[in-house]
Amino acid sequence: MRRSKNGSPLADLIRYCRSYIPIIVIALALACASAVMTLIGPNKLGDITDIITEGLMTNIDLTAVAQIAVLLVVLYLVSWGCGFSQNAIMANVTQKISKKLRRDLYHKTNRMPLNYFDTHIYGDVLSRITNDVDLIGQTLNMSIGTLVSSLTLFVGSLIMMLITNWIMALAGVAATVVGFLFMMLIMRRSQKYFNMQQDELGRINGHVEEIYGGHTVVKAYCGENAARKEFHEMNDRLYISAWKSQFMSGIMQPLMLFIGNLGFVVVCVVGAALAINGRIEMGVIVSFMIYIRMFTQPLSQLAQVATSLQSTSAASERVFEFLGEGEMADETGKTGEVESVKGDVVFDHVKFGYNPDRIIIKDFSAHAEPGQKIAIVGPTGAGKSTLVNLLMRFYEVNEGEIRIDGVPTHTMTREKVHENFCMVLQDTWIFEGTIRENIVYAKEGVKDEDVKEACKEVGLDHFIQTLPDGYDTILDDSLNLSAGQKQLITIARAMIQDAPMLILDEATSSVDTRTEQLINESMDKLMRGRTSFVIAHRLSTIRNADLILVLKDGDIIEQGNHDELMKLGGFYADLYNSQFEAA
Repeated sequence: MRRSKNGSPLADLIRYCRSYIPIIVIALALACASAVMTLIGPNKLGDITDIITEGLMTNIDLTAVAQIAVLLVVLYLVSWGCGFSQNAIMANVTQKISKKLRRDLYHKTNRMPLNYFDTHIYGDVLSRITNDVDLIGQTLNMSIGTLVSSLTLFVGSLIMMLITNWIMALAGVAATVVGFLFMMLIMRRSQKYFNMQQDELGRINGHVEEIYGGHTVVKAYCGENAARKEFHEMNDRLYISAWKSQFMSGIMQPLMLFIGNLGFVVVCVVGAALAINGRIEMGVIVSFMIYIRMFTQPLSQLAQVATSLQSTSAASERVFEFLGEGEMADETGKTGEVESVKGDVVFDHVKFGYNPDRIIIKDFSAHAEPGQKIAIVGPTGAGKSTLVNLLMRFYEVNEGEIRIDGVPTHTMTREKVHENFCMVLQDTWIFEGTIRENIVYAKEGVKDEDVKEACKEVGLDHFIQTLPDGYDTILDDSLNLSAGQKQLITIARAMIQDAPMLILDEATSSVDTRTEQLINESMDKLMRGRTSFVIAHRLSTIRNADLILVLKDGDIIEQGNHDELMKLGGFYADLYNSQFEAA
């Protein structure tokens, strides 16, 4: 994993939260005030003890005791009020920070190039947006205030002990120094396991997402055992890293508790010896017993905070690593635009490779005239889908250019390019929502009549009418749609978008022959007057194409209409005849 640029993920988090620092400082000041109010209490309890001790031989000054008791009540009420306000402020701030993190991560995914998602599993990205952000929010909410109040109690009680009796203070401090040394050693050793834990959690989320998304294929190929084995291996690695991190951090609290109790015993023995020799009064011992508890109690709290900060450091590293990934180039200065798109598309000596040292589109040139139906055919890996990705500017060409109505696409923003196309892909995408919402998607001002007409065109209206809620039926896991029905919805979606150009990537591959015929008729109506690019493996569907581009190894080896290519008797003719021979 790539580490933070400055080597400190927590420093990245602090910089990210800089706009909230003033309000966080106020919250931390309230935490300090709450701790200070608490520190005054033991000294006043010592005064009460001295008054009562002196009064045992004469008369107890109840008025003085009552005055001190009232003061203590006020102090503890103020302490509670400061602590309550601090918690309320931090809860509000941390949720705003978490919300901002999730929003920035979500927007970041929209600015990331597609090649990032080609090389990273989706589950790991989701884990960063959910698990890691939640962990950061919990730590900010619970640990920061605890850290400040614990440090205040620790330092304040130390000062009060030194003021009260320096001999007893030194005895108590000596017993706790060892605890600090052990805590620092454990923190240094356990940090790497927290990093491993968050990484393995991301991997196991990715694995579960992949297996669940493809559970039909897993079952069809009897891959349950292999998937289960891989999951157990990941789960074992997660268990080992989590066990080591939690074990090493978990021993800090009992260690601090033992050291605290040891300091408590040492103070009791030293205090008793001083009291017997008449060097201190009983009130000092009472005050000191509370102070030493205040001195040792923050140690266990600091141990817990240290554990949380280690986990948060690992989560912050993953979050800010993602936020620091390279983005698509800024396009605010691009002004290229086609006012009224006719659909004249030119590929001018285009070269492209997903890796610069491996060019797959070597020298591609083609001209699609307005209104033409352009079919792109060829064997697997020939570069058909890559051409569409370049046309849509999902990827940038290495050399050459693509022009729409004479305007190079690289001078246009991606949004302007995308507005000119509607797409129907082989892989359908349906989100949870009503059928109407899935068809309309991001298009505004669409009438119900237009949605219904589009569904009639693709032969989907009758099926929708049989559903209990018709077009308002929610598409979720409870409604099982066939692959063909999902494809029909995406085709209807493309009709509603009504863009001037159309891209079809094997759009009829998941439907039966009769439905395919109906879709082809509807597509012919949709493509009329539009420049259309059709990627086809089933060559019978593109016989009426105006121009067929035959690709092989990234180059056009043949082009022409169906009849011309069949007369040529070349690669296309062999490919076409082989499909019917196979059938």
